[in-house]
Amino acid sequence: MPRELLLLRHAKSDWDSGASEDFARPLAKRGKKDAPRVGEWLYREGLVPDLVVSSPAERARQTTLKVCKSMDVGKKKILWDQDVYEAGLDTLLAVLARCPADSPTVLLVGHNPGLEDLLRFLAGDEVEESKDGKLLPTAALARLEMPDDWSRLEPGCAQLGGIVRPREQA
Repeated sequence: MPRELLLLRHAKSDWDSGASEDFARPLAKRGKKDAPRVGEWLYREGLVPDLVVSSPAERARQTTLKVCKSMDVGKKKILWDQDVYEAGLDTLLAVLARCPADSPTVLLVGHNPGLEDLLRFLAGDEVEESKDGKLLPTAALARLEMPDDWSRLEPGCAQLGGIVRPREQA
């Protein structure tokens, strides 16, 4: 069964929100506009996930809920995983290894630099660095064709289907 992994960096957050800690930082006005556009684009492309795994940090949580609402994906398909917050490559690989075999399309919503490290690990040489140095800016989505087993992910095992940035999703 072919598998797809959709890596989504949370939408633009509000650094001036007055949040007492990084975990509580909400979306900025632009992030609130971009997140539903991501969901609408995924829906139009027929990329509705079977499972959504998200960081529970406020900006990721808000992104996930707005994206899922745009795709008509219910909250029961969302797994809030604390391990995704501030996760490095090994932790994100462990998160993916826990994905059920009957979930062929998984949307992982998280943070940099972990998501970029995961993308580079999975896609290997297929990843072309952008001129601005930001592989996954806020609300960017990477689409990966994955091996059959979520728990056996090796360097370069995935095929990059593309990276879509918010302006391209309109």
